[in-house]
Amino acid sequence: MSNQTTNTTTITLDDVTKAKWYRIVFDLKKQFGKKPDMNGILFIIGMQELGKAKTFSKDEKQDLMHIATCKLLSYQGYYQYTHTDEDGWPHYKLIQKPPFVDLISQENLLKKLIVTYFIDKGIID
Repeated sequence: MSNQTTNTTTITLDDVTKAKWYRIVFDLKKQFGKKPDMNGILFIIGMQELGKAKTFSKDEKQDLMHIATCKLLSYQGYYQYTHTDEDGWPHYKLIQKPPFVDLISQENLLKKLIVTYFIDKGIID
């Protein structure tokens, strides 16, 4: 039975990307004292994109993870940065919906894009 149909795209990680992903997780664990899950990494990227650290409300934390997801998906043209509002929050618009994928493929896509983000920011090579 094939994992691919006309409505899904299966996304896997190559060995180089896997190694870089594990390096990111290891470095963040070293920095913050515990292994981050996907939401934790998205939160960190969202704070990086916002450019300020403070105590965030639950809604603001969700907004930060959304900003991170939009930033990451902008690498593949799914979202486009539009502006930063008067409070300093970046905004994105949806250009095209990402293809419907299974949860493992969604997570692998985010991992690939997180690796791209960390390379783009000069955090890893």
